Amino acid sequence: MHAAEEDWIKVLNSAELEKISRQCRAELVQSRADVEKRQNAQSFKEKTGSFRKIVKKHAEFVFITAPNRVPAVDQEVTQDHQTQDNDERGWWFSTGDRSYNAKDFTDCCHGYQESVEVIKQSLIEQGPFDGILAFSQGAAMLSLICGLQKQNPDGPFKFDFVILIAGFRSRQKPHDELYSQKFTVPSLHVFGDTDKVIPKDMSEDILQYYTDPVILQHPGGHFIPTSAPQKSAYTQFLDNFLRKKNDDKSSNS
Repeated sequence: MHAAEEDWIKVLNSAELEKISRQCRAELVQSRADVEKRQNAQSFKEKTGSFRKIVKKHAEFVFITAPNRVPAVDQEVTQDHQTQDNDERGWWFSTGDRSYNAKDFTDCCHGYQESVEVIKQSLIEQGPFDGILAFSQGAAMLSLICGLQKQNPDGPFKFDFVILIAGFRSRQKPHDELYSQKFTVPSLHVFGDTDKVIPKDMSEDILQYYTDPVILQHPGGHFIPTSAPQKSAYTQFLDNFLRKKNDDKSSNS
């Protein structure tokens, strides 16, 4: 497994190697949830603190930051589309003015290709990873990566499970082709009944594109739930993955 964003190079000693070998490797993808909830890898690390405590015996995480800076409200945008004192990021924009709304149908996905490249390089340079976890727009981006994986199974997007929290289907037309085949990667889908940012029906809609999706529905809103019922679901999903991984190793040995 890998350490968090500020510790990309993890120094291992012999005492750690056995422990590391028994864990699953996961990559957490930060997202820009909406105009009010922009974030980067550091803020997403803070957001996932309780979740990471739950699964610390199963996994260790790498955080990556989306490449597209989000213009701050009331700040002048510079020629390179960056603003001063702003490190809010997005995976792509749905309009030409570099804004994003998950509910809008548009032909624009500015910044998407740059994000694909960032994720690809992270998987190549920091991997291999067993799985990827993502939240909100990051989860929508993750489904697009699953589409790329499906199109090219031998390509660079190598991972064996996904966890999508408040995920949804992209409504940008250039992405439509990536949903043409069902994603067979094991998936856990987490969403809230009272989510006002990504309504429940949007998270339910993405389920049809996955084979045998595991669903974790909670009564809350737009956050990563960590109460007792959710703890059990997370650990069971990861336990099932690790069990299958170990069984596959045994059968191939």
